[in-house]
Amino acid sequence: MVLLIVAASLLIAGFMTPMMTITKLVFFSDSFSLLRGIYELFQSGHYFLFILVGGFSVVLPILKILLLFRVITYGAIESEKVNKLVHLMHEYGRWAMLDVMVVAILLVTVKLGAIASIEIHAGLYFFGLAVLLIMFITNMVVNDAKKRDVSV
Repeated sequence: MVLLIVAASLLIAGFMTPMMTITKLVFFSDSFSLLRGIYELFQSGHYFLFILVGGFSVVLPILKILLLFRVITYGAIESEKVNKLVHLMHEYGRWAMLDVMVVAILLVTVKLGAIASIEIHAGLYFFGLAVLLIMFITNMVVNDAKKRDVSV
């Protein structure tokens, strides 16, 4: 439970703490947190990217943490619905958050390479650590369920 609280705290910090500062032509710089970047996508009319990055980087991690809190709090995977969700989260969830962030940072870096520089900040590390902790906790929950012969 403690690891899950730490993961949730890191995730929140990763959402709100600046992830990067983009300096354009040496004169103009702007820092972005994940939430601000997603908001900027919406404001600039990039609705598909807004939904994609927002869904995979914000909504799914929050849903994973809530589901893990439920499973850990009740001590067992009781219902078939929760069992299926944990299985889905374990099998496909590990790709959801980290890949989207890596691709987004890669796109920004490639797109701005010649005219801007990017400085990475603590928010990216907080988010990355939260993702890794959530993956680790999910793996622990699934392994624990397998030990108790609950089919996951």
